[in-house]
Amino acid sequence: MGEKRDIVIVGGGPGGYLAAMRAAQLKKSVTLIDRDRIGGTCINYGCIPTKYLLHQTKILKEVAGTKTLEGPVGDVRLNWKKVQEGRQGVVDRLVNGIVFLLEKGKVEIVKAAARLRADRAVVVRTPEGERIYEAEKVIVATGSRAAGLPFLKADGRTIITSTEALELAEVPKSLLVIGAGAVGLEMGSIYRRLGTDVTVLEILPQILPGSDRESVTRLERVFKKQGLKVFTEMRIDDAAVNEDGVTLKGLCIKTDMRFEYHGEKVLLSAGRRPNTEDLFDGAPFLDMDRGFIKVGPSLETNVPGIYAIGDVIGGKLLAHKAYSDALVAVDNAAGLPRRTVDYKALPMAVFTEPEFASVGLTQEEALAKGIKAISGVFPLQASGRALTMDATDGMIKVLADESDRVIGAHIVAPGASEMIPVLTMAVSKGLTLEELDSIIYIHPTLSEAIGEAALKAKNRALHILNA
Repeated sequence: MGEKRDIVIVGGGPGGYLAAMRAAQLKKSVTLIDRDRIGGTCINYGCIPTKYLLHQTKILKEVAGTKTLEGPVGDVRLNWKKVQEGRQGVVDRLVNGIVFLLEKGKVEIVKAAARLRADRAVVVRTPEGERIYEAEKVIVATGSRAAGLPFLKADGRTIITSTEALELAEVPKSLLVIGAGAVGLEMGSIYRRLGTDVTVLEILPQILPGSDRESVTRLERVFKKQGLKVFTEMRIDDAAVNEDGVTLKGLCIKTDMRFEYHGEKVLLSAGRRPNTEDLFDGAPFLDMDRGFIKVGPSLETNVPGIYAIGDVIGGKLLAHKAYSDALVAVDNAAGLPRRTVDYKALPMAVFTEPEFASVGLTQEEALAKGIKAISGVFPLQASGRALTMDATDGMIKVLADESDRVIGAHIVAPGASEMIPVLTMAVSKGLTLEELDSIIYIHPTLSEAIGEAALKAKNRALHILNA
């Protein structure tokens, strides 16, 4: 006989630990199983430590670029050892806080690998022996990991993932970044600010594939001004590792010209793979697509009583999506009124400088859906607050359908991630352009540009010319 539990959660990343907290609130007996540290990739090796390094290097960049300072600014540099200690300190504080809350909620935490059986039994093998949990409900939250290329696999030294990139003891002289998604651009920005020669290679026609083309085209221009070498439509065919680094060879699809780049290190940031290879105790029994677990709108799998959330179910691989999934799955598993997921207003952000944030449909997606969308764009060159910040490289774009309801928004600006919730609410609640403009925005702020973009969509902007 196994140990009885109301809910067993496999995976302690953002979705997993939040699911455990919610289940504990509902007075369920909960076991959370993960072979790694609680917090998963996001807190330990991804979102949080990346933002710490972005903040520290942003300070350095701002000091070096401020035109009104006097003195030997060129002598200012980061103490990389202290930066790395600070990064780990932030991570440890967050992880310890989460563990404290889980323990206060009487959540059992088991550090081990877990394997599922179709009868909702979870098998855990520890140095002390095997334990079997008989769960009323199981929630799978095993997350994802960086994907490699067929001819180029991470070795943790020369060919690295974002995990190793966060922990480098020394700043490399040159770095080749494969993939111009959020991870590649954030890590590339960090090391470019530190003086690394950074080259970003993307196989698709634009950076941040799938994002609003007008917005990311402007963002790409800013990156190039910052010294990032960004190339799109670059197909890598071969890689050679030698004593002084890696050489990548391939074809530029746009020009039909061969290319060759050499770097001290290569960062793999071209997608992620779900962690499902070692999930089953025997043959896989959950419906899957390329390793991602298939779920219905309530996040239940094809096996009744087994749910899956976060990166492991595919879609947009975002920590806040996993948080949202967790609440839906736990409430359904606990027998509360049925909830379903709705990703129509799922925001995303890239924490470069300026930041990029987006929610809802892009202009290209609206066109593909046959929606006669109208758009309003307000450039930061016309924002008083942006001028005071010397940060006019950016824009706010708002999209609306035929009934003037907001269906998408895209921001290139400092603090874009902090502004996008207003627009997320607009998309989620179906606000009209007039309602979006009717909000009283504080002056002077960058967020004033949201109302102006809404006005511009109807050619009624007040601080720029209308067509």
